[in-house]
Amino acid sequence: MIDYSEFLKSLSSKRNHPDDVFTALYQLVKNFIEIKLFTLTTFDIPNAQAQRIFSNMPKEYPISGTKPIEKSDWTEIVLDKHDYFVANNIGDISKVFSDYSLIEKLGCQSVVNLPVVVDGTLLGTVNCLHEENYFTSEKIKDLEQIKLPATACFLLNKLTNNTMDSL
Repeated sequence: MIDYSEFLKSLSSKRNHPDDVFTALYQLVKNFIEIKLFTLTTFDIPNAQAQRIFSNMPKEYPISGTKPIEKSDWTEIVLDKHDYFVANNIGDISKVFSDYSLIEKLGCQSVVNLPVVVDGTLLGTVNCLHEENYFTSEKIKDLEQIKLPATACFLLNKLTNNTMDSL
């Protein structure tokens, strides 16, 4: 487990690749809630593409390429309205994620997707998955504490990929 000061050190170090900072964010989140699966995703809304930029389970959820964004209740909630998406059982997850079988196989039956937004622009989502009925309103409130560090991670990703002008 790390604290905010260690996260900031990771963020400000010139030698670190963004993956090191993403890993530090993952460790920081684990200070507040338990997580089985943790990913970070960015979105190219005009081209309807999503890209996973971090995964604590890279074998099952690799960081490679992009995938099309398919319109659903999830996209309306998260991408359009910039609200949290919470599903606390595999039935609700299956309505919006086609990979629900893999999610369940990994022992995850609940999800929260936290949109990270700056100046009205969605930078990405922090995606946390765990056992059934895990994401209570209290745990969601605990996640509020990682919004600023998550924002720093997504901005670093844009800076590293020379896409700051696309904000």
